[in-house]
Formats: sequence, C-alpha cells, structure tokens
Amino acid sequence: MNNFSPNMLKTYQNCPKKYYYKYIQSINIPQSSTPFEKGKKIHALANYYLQKVDISRIQTALSVTEKEVWDTLLKNTFFQKECLKSEFQLTCKIDDFWIGGRLDAVVHDFENYYILDYKTGATPQNPEYDYQTMIYLLCLDKYLEKYESLSFVYLNLKEQKNHIIKFNPEIKQQYEQKIIQTCKTVTSDNTFNCNRTDCRHCEYSKLCYIPTESPAQRLID
Repeated sequence: MNNFSPNMLKTYQNCPKKYYYKYIQSINIPQSSTPFEKGKKIHALANYYLQKVDISRIQTALSVTEKEVWDTLLKNTFFQKECLKSEFQLTCKIDDFWIGGRLDAVVHDFENYYILDYKTGATPQNPEYDYQTMIYLLCLDKYLEKYESLSFVYLNLKEQKNHIIKFNPEIKQQYEQKIIQTCKTVTSDNTFNCNRTDCRHCEYSKLCYIPTESPAQRLID
C-alpha cells in the first residue's frame, strides 16, 4: 500500500534520486536544526495554547525575536477562531493512494473551516498548488463531509500576511488529478535519476554521482 505525505511528493518533484535515498532506502543524513528552532518553538507553543494549556511559564523562555513572532500569531484573526483540532494527523484515500500529514490547526466559525499553517519563514512560491495545500484540503474535505466553506490559510508571521486558498469542487478535481498523476509517476519509477544540475547543498550529494570539473574548466574558473 502506498502512503504519501506532502514532503515525500515535494522531494520527488525536486529530485527523484533524493526521494530514493530518503524514502525507499530510508537513509537519514543528520542536518543542523538551528534554522528551524524558532519555527519548532512557535508550533509547540501554538499547540499548547489551542489546547488551553497554561503557557505563562513557557513564554518566558522565548527570545525577543521569538516573542515578537508569537505576539503576531496571537493577534492574527484566524488564530483567534474556535479551534477544532491542533497538530491534527489526517489521512484519506484518493484513487489507489493514501495521502496525509499533520495539520498545524483546524479552526472554524460556524460552518466555515480553515486549515492554518504557521510560517516563520517564507510562504511557498505557488501556494495554491503546493502539495501541502492540496493534500491537506483533500483530507479535511473528506473528514468534515459537510461544511459551508473550506480554506487553507498560510499565516506568514515574518511578513504579517495571510495567504488564503479557497476550496471548491473545481479545484478539488484539479487537486485530485494532480495528486493521482504524481503518485502514479512515483510508484512506476524504476530509475529515480537525479534531475538536479547543482547538488552541492544536497545532504545526499556524497552518495550521488556528481561529475567533476575538468582541469581545463578549473583553470577557467
């Protein structure tokens, strides 16, 4: 049985060879977690807050920058809506494939539901067709069954902006077709060739064949 997360499909799209090492061979290369520490803290704090846990002592451990980001999230109108689920693991079946992931939060006002995704960095370049957007909306659509409206909201805490993607039957069909097509491509791939031209920053570069420069090229550089 095939189970796909947004990160799995993003990885395959960026480089099938990396997907092969990471998800088929299960080779995990340690990476520095420093750039992600702020995001992890904000996500954890948001989860406690939405579950109505007393976070007064936890907030004192935030740095000045982290406190500013947290205050921005607290003031966000979407974050102030009624919480249905926080850190919500959700899956659904599309065609022959199971897809899913962990949603930061699902909030609502009456029959209007919103998937929230907190971004302490950048919002995806094409958020409407990001695999996270598509998979989360398709999964929540099946989970809720009945609702007035459904949207995915990227909360860009760095720029203090919201990017809202509204779900409807037309876009649902587009998402399903895209997900099915991608999953079929992944499962039928027998080569998993590297499709990148610059692999220097890939954590799997030492496992992957990278053509070396010729002596003449090195002289030119």
